[in-house]
Amino acid sequence: MSERAMFIGGEWATGDARQDVLNPYSGEVIATVPRAGAEDADRAVAAAVEGARQMRALPAHERAAILERAADIADERVDEMARTIATETGKALSEARGEAGRAGGILRVSAHEGATAAGEVLPLDASPGGEGKLGFTLRQPCGVVVAITPFNYPLLLVLHKVGPALAAGNAVVLKPAEATPLTALLLCEILLEAGLPPLALSVITGSGSELGPLLCADSRVRKISFTGSTRVGEEITRVAGVKRLSLELGATCPTLVLADADIDAAAAAIATGGYVNAGQVCISVQRVIVQGPVHGDFLDALLPRVEAIEAGDPLGGSATIGSLISEREAERVERTIAEAAGNGARVLVGGDRDGAVVSPAVVDGVEPSAPLSRDELFGPAVAVTRVADVDEAIRVANDSSYGLGAGVFTNDVTAAMRFVREVDAGALHVNWTPLWRADPMPYGGLKGSGIGKEGPRYAVEEMTELKTVVIHGLS
Repeated sequence: MSERAMFIGGEWATGDARQDVLNPYSGEVIATVPRAGAEDADRAVAAAVEGARQMRALPAHERAAILERAADIADERVDEMARTIATETGKALSEARGEAGRAGGILRVSAHEGATAAGEVLPLDASPGGEGKLGFTLRQPCGVVVAITPFNYPLLLVLHKVGPALAAGNAVVLKPAEATPLTALLLCEILLEAGLPPLALSVITGSGSELGPLLCADSRVRKISFTGSTRVGEEITRVAGVKRLSLELGATCPTLVLADADIDAAAAAIATGGYVNAGQVCISVQRVIVQGPVHGDFLDALLPRVEAIEAGDPLGGSATIGSLISEREAERVERTIAEAAGNGARVLVGGDRDGAVVSPAVVDGVEPSAPLSRDELFGPAVAVTRVADVDEAIRVANDSSYGLGAGVFTNDVTAAMRFVREVDAGALHVNWTPLWRADPMPYGGLKGSGIGKEGPRYAVEEMTELKTVVIHGLS
């Protein structure tokens, strides 16, 4: 077990109180970190005010060079980052390596997008009185950015906030998930080694429920970027005041399998899209909406694929997926599956729990009104619902308070076009599941799934202010 410090105001700080970081698979205490309080939060924001001044003064090419150097260091430390991720999240090591391997790429894309962020020339003479005037827009950093990140991707989802924020010339106060601070602290080390000004980033560890309201309500903060539950997102909006907000919130992503679909392709994609990271992904497939004529064939194709997914020791080598983030979360997922079965659905495979591990489940005959369909599960199970036709499939897909991602499998161009026009989700995938994301695309949801967009280009826009300049002639 190691004792780790947090990074505040340009120095590593041990804090007055400590809290444990657990391996969720074994329950072992792997480290302790400071449990920050109000004074620490205030000191972090105060340091970020000066850090923001320093970052704004740095030319864009120098900020980009820092992130490029950090990317090179991250490439050299993939194995270390992967083991840290797997140990503190319970994620299978193979999945953790995939996450760690993307760090350098996100840093490089962020560097590019920050260095090339630009305004536009305004056609002022399109309006009466605009003759002889030159108008254009400029982008400048927001200043102090508070980034609050979840446990499920403790490196990627931190990078999608911190990378663009620094590239755009801001300073960041990062509050990583209480359960997974170690990866964020490792990233902080990498950025400092790359030459980041020490006041440009603070990483503050401890209770989200205690620190979050303090950081979000602080009037010195101009931008909040949060990924987490819709409930917490709503709380942030109540305390934030006049600030720029990016909120990436909950989801119950649907995937439609229509009668003319390639059933094997659909089953293979859903067997991945519903279970990666033990289902703890915002864009994981949770609801599978299957048209009646292919319902049986689809289940025949899906079940053996799901049965082949091995859940177990994340560091053991053979496990496809690891544990959930805690035994309490595993118990919640187990109860939700059992409740669906108690109300008439059929658990066709999986749903058993061993500590924090839940075996991958397929639950058939789930009513759209059931909690397994309506509430975000964040666990390794898909709820299958049979529908009569395309109209019902689209209606059931939209029967949700969320709207992050959705997928459809079909060979009918007309049905595909109806899907993309009528289904309310931020990302729509034809002949794939919603579990797909590339750095150049905007990422964010509709309805209760949030506001604002991530993806380095779009995050840079969200983390800069737009100013309008008009030059008037003297005559």
